[in-house]
Amino acid sequence: MAQKITETALDHVIKEMVEVVENSKDEIFNISEEARKEHEHLVRDLKETKEKVIQHIEDGDQLEQKVRFSRQRLAEVSKFFDRYTETEIREVYENTHAMQTNLAMLRQEEKGLREKRDDLERRLVTLSQTIDRAEGLAGKISVVLNYLHDDFRQVNEMIEEAKEKQEFGLKIIEAQEEERRKISREIHDGPAQMLANILLRSELVDRTFRQNNVEQALLEIRNVRKMIRSSLYEVRRIIYDLRPMALDDLGLIPTLKKYVATIADYNNTAIEFSSIGEEVRLNQKYEVAFFRLVQESLQNAIKHADASLIQVKLEICKSNLTMLIKDNGKGFDTTTKRDKSFGLIGMRERVEMLDGKLSIESTVGKGTSIFIKVPHVLT
Repeated sequence: MAQKITETALDHVIKEMVEVVENSKDEIFNISEEARKEHEHLVRDLKETKEKVIQHIEDGDQLEQKVRFSRQRLAEVSKFFDRYTETEIREVYENTHAMQTNLAMLRQEEKGLREKRDDLERRLVTLSQTIDRAEGLAGKISVVLNYLHDDFRQVNEMIEEAKEKQEFGLKIIEAQEEERRKISREIHDGPAQMLANILLRSELVDRTFRQNNVEQALLEIRNVRKMIRSSLYEVRRIIYDLRPMALDDLGLIPTLKKYVATIADYNNTAIEFSSIGEEVRLNQKYEVAFFRLVQESLQNAIKHADASLIQVKLEICKSNLTMLIKDNGKGFDTTTKRDKSFGLIGMRERVEMLDGKLSIESTVGKGTSIFIKVPHVLT
């Protein structure tokens, strides 16, 4: 329950963080768009202002030339005052004064337009920098957002994997306890009972012999021998299930041949085994691992896949060991998570411990193929 609450809280925190980053990205995008619109408006305004400045300069130059001519005219009128009437003198003076006033106003407007132009250019530079920074920041946030999505997905996968490994560990403990109970029952019901019977029969042999009934004593001895053979068989079977002695004595390939033949006969299932490469002894950890991998694969194919044909191929190369276990069973959807698939998890764990790779290909109704590749250098 506590673990479920923790997962819910983590999902909530992750969701809020992603939402905050996405909202920040939207806000930066809105700021960038507003700045871009303002930039376009200022560009138009700057263009109009520059045109007005040019027009004012041209108008000012023309008016300044007229003022210069008018002042020359005024100087001439003032110099030859007696040649002109009072009306002509006043008209020249007023025209010159009006043109000088208009020129001053025009130059003042030109100055204002120049200042406006310079201010617009400065604002455009600042807006351009703001837009560039906003676009750069938006790009970085997009990258961060992608990383957040990927990293949090990986975190979830790691949590899920940790949960699977925890469940797998508990399953291993349960399996160990169940195996202990099974072995205890088998020893109690098998060899232990037989040894008790052998003890009773040996006492019967002793009593019969003392009664001088030799033939009956010999018969009892033969029965005791049969019971000893049966007890020995049961002990060897239990030992084989725990760890086949042939694996230590003969090696991987002979042990697999014998095991496959035994399983095929016991389950009435066609199982084909073939090996490629040199039939050499491998390091003990590789022999044990591959035997257990075949053991688990065959049990899965027989119990869960309802396979009628299973093929096991082992190849021993100079740089690696490869194995293919293929069946014609009912298969399964590899994209769907399977509950309690501890057998496959255990197989993957074994392969990863050897720095190898395990891949599974399966289609519903078309069987399953398990491919295992483990690095190994032949000595």
